[in-house]
Amino acid sequence: MASYLQVENISKSYGDRVLFSNISFNINEGDKIALVAPNGTGKSSLLKILAGVEHSDRGGEVKFMRDIRVAFLDQNTSFNPNNTIFEEVYSRMSDLSPALVEYEKALESGDSKRLEQAIAAMDASGGWSIEQNIRQVLTSLNLTRINQPMRELSGGEAKRVALACMMLQNADFLIMDEPTNHLDIDIIEYLEGYLQRSRCTLLMVTHDRYFLDRVCNTIMEIDRGSIYTYHGNYTAYLEKREERYTNMQAEIDKSRNLMRRELEWIRSTPQARTGKARYRINAFYDLKERASVSLATSNVEIDVATSRLGRKIIDCMDVNLAYEGRKMLDNFSYKFTRGERIGIVGRNGVGKTTFLNLMADVTKPDSGVIEHGETLRIGYYSQRGITFKPGQTVLECVQDIADVVKASDGHAISATTYLNRFLFPHETFNKRVDILSGGEQRRLYLLTVLMRNPNMLILDEPTNDLDIMTLNVLEEYLQEFKGCLLIVSHDRYFFDKSVDHLFVFEGEGRIKDFVGKYSEYREYIKEKEEEERAKQRVAAPAKPQQRTHDTSKRKLSYKEQRELEQIEADLAAHGKERSELETELSSGTLPYDRITEISKRIEELVALIDEKEMRWLELNE
Repeated sequence: MASYLQVENISKSYGDRVLFSNISFNINEGDKIALVAPNGTGKSSLLKILAGVEHSDRGGEVKFMRDIRVAFLDQNTSFNPNNTIFEEVYSRMSDLSPALVEYEKALESGDSKRLEQAIAAMDASGGWSIEQNIRQVLTSLNLTRINQPMRELSGGEAKRVALACMMLQNADFLIMDEPTNHLDIDIIEYLEGYLQRSRCTLLMVTHDRYFLDRVCNTIMEIDRGSIYTYHGNYTAYLEKREERYTNMQAEIDKSRNLMRRELEWIRSTPQARTGKARYRINAFYDLKERASVSLATSNVEIDVATSRLGRKIIDCMDVNLAYEGRKMLDNFSYKFTRGERIGIVGRNGVGKTTFLNLMADVTKPDSGVIEHGETLRIGYYSQRGITFKPGQTVLECVQDIADVVKASDGHAISATTYLNRFLFPHETFNKRVDILSGGEQRRLYLLTVLMRNPNMLILDEPTNDLDIMTLNVLEEYLQEFKGCLLIVSHDRYFFDKSVDHLFVFEGEGRIKDFVGKYSEYREYIKEKEEEERAKQRVAAPAKPQQRTHDTSKRKLSYKEQRELEQIEADLAAHGKERSELETELSSGTLPYDRITEISKRIEELVALIDEKEMRWLELNE
C-alpha cells in the first residue's frame, strides 16, 4: 500500500512548553486515523503543521506523496461576511479550476480569441459542471438558501459551508480538526456516511466517540510528547493502551530494581570508578532516567456541592417567542422537576439555544409566563464560551467569582486547589486566558460554571473542544448530579450517557417530549419512516403489468414514455444549438457583445443537457 505522508522529526513548543519533540510517523493510502490526546498537548498544532499553516520548530520534514491533493478543515474558518454562501464557496474553487478562472477573466477582457480558447479549455476540463456540483453539495448539507450572506449564518451553518468547500476539492487526503463541532446530528450522520464511502485518506481530531468508531480504523495518540499508533476502533485503542501502560510499568519497575543494585555499587566502590568502569557509570545514568519515568495520568476532578433545590424549579405557561419572523415557541407549557435530565435535539436554527436563553432568564418571551423557583441556582454553560477582561490571567478569572469553592462534603477548597483539580498547575495561574488553547479555555469555563454550586445545569454544546478524557469525567459527574439537567448537544454518545428524555424541536415552535435516550429516539424515527414507506407502497395503485423481454426492469408508464421521447428530442435540439453556437463562435468575426451572449447561452445549454441526461438515465434504468 502506497505511503501518502511521511513525517520526520517535527517539534512544536510555545515558550518553554514543549508540545511534542522530534516525532515521526507514516500514513498510508486508505488509512482513516483519529488523533487523540488531552487538551493543550498539540493536536491542532500538529494538524496545522501537516496542512502547511504552521511550521515545525527546529526543522523536520512533512512529505506528501507527489501529486496528492490535500484539504484542511480547520476548527474555525474565516469567511468574507459580505459574500453569499454560493459566492464564498465559488471563490474557494479558483485553485481547483484554472479553466473557470480564465473563462471569467476572458469574459471581462473583451478579447474574442482569448475567450474562444477559454471556452475550449472549459469544454476539455468539464468546467461547466462546477456550478452544478456546488449546488448539489450545498443541498446535501441542507444549505438551500445559497444567496444568504455569510454574516447572517449561525455557527452550524458556517461550519457546513466550510465542509462544502472541503468536499468540493475532491482531495485524496483530508485533515480535519473537530469536524462535528456545531453540526446538528442529521448532518453529522450524513458526514459519517460520506467519509465511510469515500476512498480518501483521513487524519482528524474529534471528541465524538460514535463518529470516531464508525469512521476511523486507526487511533493515533500523543502521549508525553511522543506518537503511538493503534489499529482498530476506540474500544480496541483503550484496551491496547492499557496493555502498553502495563508493559511500560513492568519495564520501569525492572529498571528501578536494577538501579537499586547499581546504586549500591556506585556508593560502595568509589575506588572501582576508573576509566575501565566508565561504561558502567554511563549505563547507570541511562538506567536512572528510565527508572524515573512516571506513567501517572492526570484527569479533571469535579467535586462541587449542589445547592439545595426546592420543589419549584421552572414553570412555563403558554410561552410564545418569534425571531426574525420565525416561530421558535408556540404556546409551550412545562413544569421542570427535580432530578430531570433533559436533552434537546433539532436541526440548526430551530431555536434550541434561544430556548436555553429563555430558561436561563437571559432573554424574555413575547408572551406567556416563565417562573423560577426561589432556591433555583442556574449554572449556564453557553456556546459563546468564557468571558474575561483584556489581559486577565487564569487565577484572576477564577478569583473574580470566588476565592473558595464548596465541595460535595461541605468543606471549602481554595480557588488555586480547584484550578489544580481542573489540570491548571501553578505555573499556569499567571497565564493570560486569551493565549490558552480552545480546549483549555473550555475547561476553565466549565470550572467557573461549576464553582458557583448550581442546582440546575443548562449546557449548550458542552462537548465542543473538550478532550475525550475530560468528557468521560464530566459524564460521570452528570450521572451523579442531584439537580436538574437541560442539555443541547450533538454528541450522541454524550447524550446517551447524560439524559433520559428529550425535547425534540420539530420546527414552527413545536416541541415533542420523547421519553428515552437519543439512540432509542433514532430507532423510533427509523421505525416510523419504515412504517410510512410501507403505507405508501400499499397505497400506491397497482400498475398494469405488460410483457417485456427484460423482466428485471419495470415497464415505463405512458406518461414516462412520452417524457422519454420529449427528452430525446430536447437533447438533439440542444446539442444542435450548441454545435451551431460553437461554430459561430469560432468564426473570429463576432463583436464582443455577441461573443458574451453566445458564451452565456452555451453555459445554459450545458446545464440543460446535464439535467436531461440524468433524467434520461433514470428513466432507462
